[in-house]
Amino acid sequence: MENEELIKQCTEKAQKWLAPEYDAETQAEVKRMLENPDKTDLIEAFYKDLEFGTGGLRGIMGVGSNRMNIYTVGAATQGLSNYLNKCFAGKDNISVVVGYDCRNNSQKFAEISANIFSANGIKVYLFEDMRPTPEMSFAIRRLGCQSGIILTASHNPKEYNGYKAYWDDGAQVLAPHDKGIIDEVNKINSAADIKFEGDKDLIQVIGKEVDDDYLNQVHSISIDPEVIKRQKDLKIVYTPIHGTGMMLIPQSLKLWGFENVHCVAEQMVKSGDFQTVVSPNPENAEALTLAIKLAKEIDADIVMASDPDADRVGMACKDSKGEWVLVNGNQTCLIFLYYIIKNRIAMGKMKGNEFIVKTIVTTELIKKVADKNNIEMYDCYTGFKWIARQIRLNEGIKQYIGGGEESYGFLAEDFVRDKDAVSACSLLAEICAWAKDQGKTLYDILMEIYVEYGFSKELTVNVVKPGKSGADEIKAMMENFRACPPKELGGSQVVLVKDYKTLKATDAAGNATDIDMPEPSNVLQFFTADGTKVSVRPSGTEPKIKFYMEIKGEMGCPKCYASANATATEKVEAVKKSLGI
Repeated sequence: MENEELIKQCTEKAQKWLAPEYDAETQAEVKRMLENPDKTDLIEAFYKDLEFGTGGLRGIMGVGSNRMNIYTVGAATQGLSNYLNKCFAGKDNISVVVGYDCRNNSQKFAEISANIFSANGIKVYLFEDMRPTPEMSFAIRRLGCQSGIILTASHNPKEYNGYKAYWDDGAQVLAPHDKGIIDEVNKINSAADIKFEGDKDLIQVIGKEVDDDYLNQVHSISIDPEVIKRQKDLKIVYTPIHGTGMMLIPQSLKLWGFENVHCVAEQMVKSGDFQTVVSPNPENAEALTLAIKLAKEIDADIVMASDPDADRVGMACKDSKGEWVLVNGNQTCLIFLYYIIKNRIAMGKMKGNEFIVKTIVTTELIKKVADKNNIEMYDCYTGFKWIARQIRLNEGIKQYIGGGEESYGFLAEDFVRDKDAVSACSLLAEICAWAKDQGKTLYDILMEIYVEYGFSKELTVNVVKPGKSGADEIKAMMENFRACPPKELGGSQVVLVKDYKTLKATDAAGNATDIDMPEPSNVLQFFTADGTKVSVRPSGTEPKIKFYMEIKGEMGCPKCYASANATATEKVEAVKKSLGI
């Protein structure tokens, strides 16, 4: 009965897509779904509306209300246009930047969005070709725009596309604008409410001029240009994994002075099919297979990869045995901030008002580095919009010098307000040059950090619980952890529990203090006497609950990594047992 009711609802909804305002191709596909005795496609496409959330849209491409297509993208753009016209009523020239990545339909969705903005009287700066997400953020600020969008699904599989909305500071939208835009998008009932007929006079194509400005700004963050001159032959392997990084990262490396950059030819081909990888995610070893193969052939110093919209960077380097190993997101962030702090101090570039930012689930070793070097550090929620918020709050008062998160995103500059693989790859090359100048590798630098500041092993465990029953189970797990927090983890007493839903931190004696955060969030953190940290949160986009574990240890010497890692791995298993996962 429940299934029949669902089919009835989906059928009624689909029939509305047979109206004349929908194109013939869309109507033909809807008819096919309606006439097909197997209603799976119909249900998947229409059982709900693709939700415009705080991060914008993300979904599988296809026909239907639960898919990424010109009508769902059109509704998002019409809603954003209505909100901009309300928010900036009386302003003569509201303007936006429109960018897109390499994915199938990204350019089409971007051009349709440009038409809709212009049909609503909004000036559009449309990139001539695919560009990295951070450059779109830069362009909003550079061109004095009120908003911007980028068509990308980041590192999701090829079936997906997405739509991210940004505000006038170049950062992804936060309260109150996120809710305001969502309300306007939800008021769009059908294709008839969308103004598709663009005004060509209001659309300006941009490209090289913005590229040059951006690349020059990125170059300005180089800390030690002299070390690059000495190590200009550093052997770099780079892959854009078919994405937007190919437009600017090789160019940026050249501008910084690196003359020995080898791009993975098979992946320097623009493609939304990502035919050389299973998934275009630089966090996965599989995506770096071709790059590491090339690195072995030419005996490279470093491998770097950017995801399709070039906001995340993955890297690999040789360990003490000469084997190629992946550097994880926590280690990446740690190395960047260690280098920036250490070398800004060495070069006399610190003025005393500098600060860094990390997310609450990112390694606490970063706090140790900051504290030892008297640099202020802020903790914020997961997502770069929160790092951008911290930059905005300190604008004109303190100097941001870097920030990042465990999910391979880093931002070394304040003229962009989202994670940036263009600047990160350039700075990574400089770090490798600095290491090589001392007869060291990136791996050696990481080992030195561990010896000086303590060892740390980070691991994220995803517990997948699909469907409605899974969602209920995840909710129950969070409620249970709140009601009965663990007393010990891996044999060490829990000495502090942070609940970001109530914004209270409670110690072992039951004393509670307030947590200073901009809003509540469904995250729990447990800290133990021996320095273990476990963060628990349900995923906002997938049917899973995530456990971010950080196990502390000591490393007496750079060669003690294997034993420290083995001890921490044992501890991980004990902690998992304590959590019941």
